[in-house]
Amino acid sequence: MKTYLIEIKLNGEWQKAEITAKETLLEVLRNKLGATEVKNGCGKGDCGSCAVILDGKAVNSCLTLAFQANGKEITTLRGIGNENKPHPIQKSFVQKGAIQCGFCTAGMVVSAKALLDQNPKPSRQEIREAISGNLCRCTGYEKIIDAVQDVALESKP
Repeated sequence: MKTYLIEIKLNGEWQKAEITAKETLLEVLRNKLGATEVKNGCGKGDCGSCAVILDGKAVNSCLTLAFQANGKEITTLRGIGNENKPHPIQKSFVQKGAIQCGFCTAGMVVSAKALLDQNPKPSRQEIREAISGNLCRCTGYEKIIDAVQDVALESKP
């Protein structure tokens, strides 16, 4: 099978990967670039656990072919914050109890970050719409919406 070399800016660092035409961005991120924080939930774009920020927009990496990311910037949960320096969204998720089993958390945080980057003061409805592609069976969404809204309210105008 023919392979191609792509280069992406992953969490601020340019990286190369050899791919086939059929590989998804999810497969390349997890299996070739070690970004295991990007979860493989359904593989069909239904759950949002594989969400990443691709050139400023939240996308499901399971529905994106890897070659579509060539030359582009990708941010995963690891690029947003970490245990030593968590992003305000991550802190708010913890404070509001918006994390239970944790499987959807990476995708939720990524979707929330993409929203707040584009719209720093979203309404509850806009938050709801931004996370509508992310399934969570544990929290019931209200705590997640509260967490994102708190970050928006605390951000500078």
